[in-house]
Amino acid sequence: MGDPKGFLKVSRETADYRPVCVRVKDYKDVVAMRSDPATIEQASRCMDCGTPFCHSACPIGNYIPEWNDLVYRGQWKQAYYLLAASNNFPEFTGRLCPALCEYACVLGINDDAVTIREDELAIIEHAFKEGYVKASKPAVRTGKKVAVVGSGPAGLAAADQLNKAGHTVTVFEKDEQPGGILRFGIPDFKLEKSVVSRRITLMKDEGVTFAAKTNVGVDMSTDQLLKNFDAVCLTCGSRVPRDMKIDGRELDGVYFAMDYLMQTNRKVCGEAFCYSADINAKGKKVLVIGGGDTGSDCVGTANRQGAACVKQIEVLPQPGELRPEGQPWPKYPTLLKTTSSHEEGVERQWAILTKKFEGFNGRVTKVHCVKVDFSMKEVAGSEFIIEADIVILAIGFLHPEYSGLVKNLGLELDARGNIKTDEKFMSSVKKVFAAGDMHRGQSLVVWAISEGRRAAHFMDEFLMGKSSLPII
Repeated sequence: MGDPKGFLKVSRETADYRPVCVRVKDYKDVVAMRSDPATIEQASRCMDCGTPFCHSACPIGNYIPEWNDLVYRGQWKQAYYLLAASNNFPEFTGRLCPALCEYACVLGINDDAVTIREDELAIIEHAFKEGYVKASKPAVRTGKKVAVVGSGPAGLAAADQLNKAGHTVTVFEKDEQPGGILRFGIPDFKLEKSVVSRRITLMKDEGVTFAAKTNVGVDMSTDQLLKNFDAVCLTCGSRVPRDMKIDGRELDGVYFAMDYLMQTNRKVCGEAFCYSADINAKGKKVLVIGGGDTGSDCVGTANRQGAACVKQIEVLPQPGELRPEGQPWPKYPTLLKTTSSHEEGVERQWAILTKKFEGFNGRVTKVHCVKVDFSMKEVAGSEFIIEADIVILAIGFLHPEYSGLVKNLGLELDARGNIKTDEKFMSSVKKVFAAGDMHRGQSLVVWAISEGRRAAHFMDEFLMGKSSLPII
């Protein structure tokens, strides 16, 4: 390493957020990008550790110590090339990844971990700014045609890799623009859509074809799909939300989180949309049920819409601020997470079970709740009511949508209801592969990219007999 004692001299410093009073008035990125000199200083903290556990914690195997060292030495272009060798979209993971690698950082054993995620983001944004990121078409085409159905992070990663291998790739997307959850599911204040469009444009320049507004299995038959392409990769995500089958669920004002977020994202970017209800939190009392990242995104969105107040409840107990005994380093621990959205205004409660919704004139007005103990048993006498005009259900997703594509192909499912594949990502139908949330179940963007890359390797091997694409 350039400075083997850097971690002794420099303390961890993360990027600053824009002031709350400013950022809640718009949907722009909440983070103020830090300077290159600040990144160089933070990169110097990466130790010359004997075994860099950050590698094993990263689903895509980023060369973290190596590109941190290059940044410290001011060799930004080389750092970008090394980063791009394992990560197709550092501009996404650098903004969205929970940084599994940082919890496995050796320095984190007795000090604050290296700012790996922010260093990654600094590298890719520096590379775009300086023109290091350039379209590069494959020198030779194989003559094989590949379809990727779904343009979220898994689909984009698979398409990018398969295009690099020389195959002719078409990405089908049922929504009006490609990007999947990156474009319509994640709020702009976490990922501005210009960042997504920038990458899509680059992939187009490299030869990838995008066919939006095409619902494969409906607009295009599965017979056509199998006839027209030599291999197919399904990356349609896990779109069926977990519901609450309790009294009052049918009341107006109770919505799924993704319906709320996707509608709002379309409003923000000026896209036309067709929903049965216009969900607007302005002046409303909002209750978000579910304490994960999606729930946090709903909190931030409601605050930007001018909600009168926002509450968030979670059925699980409040996590601690220190590693649980059963999750020692280098495991990824369950810790209390306070996001930028939480800092903008929300009342949070844990170990709360939702019992029923109550309404007036067909619209929700109250939510009946009860406290539960660590075994999920209701605490006697702890019942209470939360007044709410809007209730957002952010309690996860069950499995992919079955109607259309999955049903028409007759794909076999696993025990969790996801697409079952062999160890090489091929489904029960020959030449049809699956990756991402559709295959793995609801997970992280970085895992989706990893799945897309791995599926691409085995698809290339299927098409050509062998593959030079990395397996991760």
